[in-house]
Amino acid sequence: MKAVRLHGPGDLRVEDVLAPGAPDAGWVKLRVDAAGICGSDLHNFRTGQWISRSPSTAGHELTGTVLAVGEGVQTVAVGDRVVADSRFWCGECAQCIAGKRHLCASLGFVGEVCDGGFAEQTVLPSRLLHVVDRKLDERVAAMAEPLAVALHAVRRLPKTAGSVLVVGCGTIGGLAALLLSRTFAGRVLIADRNQARCARVARVTGATIVDLDRDAVAVATANAPLLAAIEATGSIAALAQLLDVLSPGGAVALVGIFHGRLDIDPNILVEREIALLGSHAFAGELPDAIRMLGELSEPLISLIDREIGLDEVPAAYERLLAGQGDGLKTIIRMPRPAEGV
Repeated sequence: MKAVRLHGPGDLRVEDVLAPGAPDAGWVKLRVDAAGICGSDLHNFRTGQWISRSPSTAGHELTGTVLAVGEGVQTVAVGDRVVADSRFWCGECAQCIAGKRHLCASLGFVGEVCDGGFAEQTVLPSRLLHVVDRKLDERVAAMAEPLAVALHAVRRLPKTAGSVLVVGCGTIGGLAALLLSRTFAGRVLIADRNQARCARVARVTGATIVDLDRDAVAVATANAPLLAAIEATGSIAALAQLLDVLSPGGAVALVGIFHGRLDIDPNILVEREIALLGSHAFAGELPDAIRMLGELSEPLISLIDREIGLDEVPAAYERLLAGQGDGLKTIIRMPRPAEGV
């Protein structure tokens, strides 16, 4: 079968590999139907920060159809359409026992510690799989995981009146804007250097585009102070600008993967009572995100940038790292099997 495997930083290859055999006890064999390229996939490709085994089949945003189940598996059955929880937790550390699996002491991710979804078939632990409606478009199903990440970031923000700003209209930022547009009572603002992508998110969500400077934000937030924001770029410069425009008493949920280190005057946080809130992956939001997929199908499809095959993945990485494209998500779609297969 065909698979896209990461051999090292900057070394991504489309290869022919053996298809997985019968799954071990507790594991499930899947035919991958669709998978999404994530910003963390690009980060790992560029830096090698999370490479724990090489080569490894990338891809943690995936949906597939169950082909076989290992001994003891009772939560899914052959023929089920499923989506994968990307978090590979230990289940034994203090955080896991407390129900905070996203903070597991030895947390890894599908596509890193085990092979992921950039392949025609894969095997995953049954504990990571959630059954979804087979009628759901596979492109939409593949976005369950990033939608859960965006939902977690939104829930990290305090409940507040006023305005909320999402900085970065990539996958997580754009999905956060979509969620906020349906749940937040105040004005939703978005900012992104990619004007075409920002415009698409604005069309789909109804959010207001704003430049990330004091005057522009002051005009956009007149009578509605900016008390909440999501930083989804991973840019140190963008975060510094965001702190400059945030109203006193505001909070920022940090969900971007950063490059470099932050150099700020802590007195800005003290004197203006600014809260910086880390937002890592998701906690219990995946089932909630799955339940939202049906009603969000139309806007989610509208936010897809391109649909590609496995052979096109390396070129897509280069395009995405170059900041090209006006959509949120590049989706890898596998060839549909013959009827009855």
